[in-house]
Amino acid sequence: MPDAPDTALIAVNLGTPEAPTAPAVRRYLGEFLLDPRVVQLSRWIWYPLLFGLILPLRGPRAAHKYAQIWLPEGSPLAVHTRRLAEAIQQRLPRWRVVDAMRYGQPALPERLRELRQAGIRRLIVLPLYPQYSSTTTESVKDVLAREAKGFDLTVIDDYSVDAGWVGAVADSIRDWRARNGAGEHLLFSFHGLPQRLAREGDPYPQRCEASSRAIATALGLGEGEWTLTYQSRFGKERWLEPATDATLDAMATRGLRKVDVVCPGFAVDCLETLEEVAIGFVQRFAERGGELRYIPCLNASPAHADALAALARQVAGEPA
Repeated sequence: MPDAPDTALIAVNLGTPEAPTAPAVRRYLGEFLLDPRVVQLSRWIWYPLLFGLILPLRGPRAAHKYAQIWLPEGSPLAVHTRRLAEAIQQRLPRWRVVDAMRYGQPALPERLRELRQAGIRRLIVLPLYPQYSSTTTESVKDVLAREAKGFDLTVIDDYSVDAGWVGAVADSIRDWRARNGAGEHLLFSFHGLPQRLAREGDPYPQRCEASSRAIATALGLGEGEWTLTYQSRFGKERWLEPATDATLDAMATRGLRKVDVVCPGFAVDCLETLEEVAIGFVQRFAERGGELRYIPCLNASPAHADALAALARQVAGEPA
């Protein structure tokens, strides 16, 4: 019998409801929106708003959105994340590779307890956020600080310009355009962030720009052939700009009729890519006379698994 592995990789994604129902969505959003990394308001102000107004109203609305994209196996984010971890496991046979969620199931603390009980000593944690932000990567590290004591721990903070990952994204765009034809313009749409956090030093917008530029360079695109935008605003604060929806409106006004959009801030397809972009923004652009074509995330593609396995080996100091 081969020795049990003593090294593990946890691929951590944000999280998702367990069902496309209002109660399940409220449970998930409650955990997510109670994280002070996500909402930096006084608890005295935020708790009454969250439990008295936001969750009762947003739960049913969000459940309807999830129902539009739900897969037979479950939430797209959960399904694709699990499959990605399985694909990485095939490339790291001497390691143990598991998926986990920062919010929801499978919960990161439970995964850590399982790995400790299995005798894992060395732990590599890969938050599936290519571009570092204090709101995402640091929230994972908050859990690790509480729950991962005793492991030989390494966290991969950022892989926004990792050559393997950039090449995988560029190749996926190139292959998609080879099958479907190239649009007049390529739009990179990233999840938004309040401008206040960027002013306070969060490097997320710089990381998004670095990713976009690296991918565009790999594709051989000139400056006028691509645009970076931000989606998924929440609340009344001013968020990073330019906004994806406003940019698409302006493109339609200028007469652009066929635009391709890709979301390289998301490791796998989820509510924000499938419902917000591939349904909502596509419909919005069509109403203005254009065709917006969504290029899927890398998901569990072989190139994605290859890139992340190579990144984990590099961080662990193992040969490729």
